[in-house]
Amino acid sequence: MRYVVIMAGGSGKRLWPLSRQDMPKQLLNLVGGKSLLRIAFERVSGLVEPDRILVCTGADYADVVQSELPEVEAGNILGEPVGRDSLNAVAWPAAVLAQRDPDAVVAMLTADHIMHPVSEFQSALRQAFEVAEADQHALVTFGVVPTTAHTGYGYLHRGDAVSGFTDVCEVQAFREKPDLVTAQSYLESGAYWWNSGMFVWRASTLLDQLSILLPDTHRAVVELAVHPDRLADIYPRLEKISVDYAVMEPVSQGRGSAHVLAVRLPITWHDVGGFAALGEHLPRDATGNALQGTSVLVDSSDNLVINQSEDGRVVAVVGLRDTVIVQTPDITLVCPMGQAERIKELVAAVTDQLGGNYA
Repeated sequence: MRYVVIMAGGSGKRLWPLSRQDMPKQLLNLVGGKSLLRIAFERVSGLVEPDRILVCTGADYADVVQSELPEVEAGNILGEPVGRDSLNAVAWPAAVLAQRDPDAVVAMLTADHIMHPVSEFQSALRQAFEVAEADQHALVTFGVVPTTAHTGYGYLHRGDAVSGFTDVCEVQAFREKPDLVTAQSYLESGAYWWNSGMFVWRASTLLDQLSILLPDTHRAVVELAVHPDRLADIYPRLEKISVDYAVMEPVSQGRGSAHVLAVRLPITWHDVGGFAALGEHLPRDATGNALQGTSVLVDSSDNLVINQSEDGRVVAVVGLRDTVIVQTPDITLVCPMGQAERIKELVAAVTDQLGGNYA
């Protein structure tokens, strides 16, 4: 049977102070009045029944996730007591589902992306399910067709086409985020796709690869599936590692018993990881300012201004260009758009100087 797991962990520090320890970015109503989690849930509407959709998130956010997705059963919200990177966010749900359904085929999807058109995503997801159902040794990922020489994404090097399926190929290798010259060569070659970080596989296939590559993790997640009461004891001791490093790359190099395939994903794909990306999804005025909340701007262009104050305060701006201005009830952030990637540094400094109440 087909299942979907939405990976909704992480704090999204690059969107601080909108995202905080008690309200990560995937739960904020950032785009069209909806949260990224809600958008991710609606993106799979009609493909699987709600009782076969799970969410892997931080334990502290489980109640908020339940409120955001009332269609999802409480038992399908898996709360990590601590974050242990992406491998464990896919391995634990896979073990849980394998315990429930030995034939489970699982899509592991992200909660921090915007994708258009949704119909193309759904078509690719159906194709990926079919591939994993037909090939019990397949670990399937999605290759987003690149539109630019992007240096912020990893890449997949495409291999031979897979017989019997349209737009499915073997993966020769995974490539790290490249420099600009390398990214341009990838784009010009036509042999590379962006690595989406989303997967479809039989739960048993992933667990088999873990038993070969990381047997300690395999034993631990299987133990968790049988004894969920031991979560607080076992989970924090899991090795912290990404699923790409732990499984996908080694398997693509022949070190497992499976093989990696990719389904072509011809969509507009945005990782809403920082303010520059968020600004692409907000309304803009005549001079290119991306705006949310009450603000007045004079002789200012290409700024991102978000006002979430609760006491009627106005954000007033004059003579600024390419600047991020965010007002929340307790924090005001101002920085050049080109320095927005340094916000993690700022959060660390604020925590160090003022304590964790502002993180």
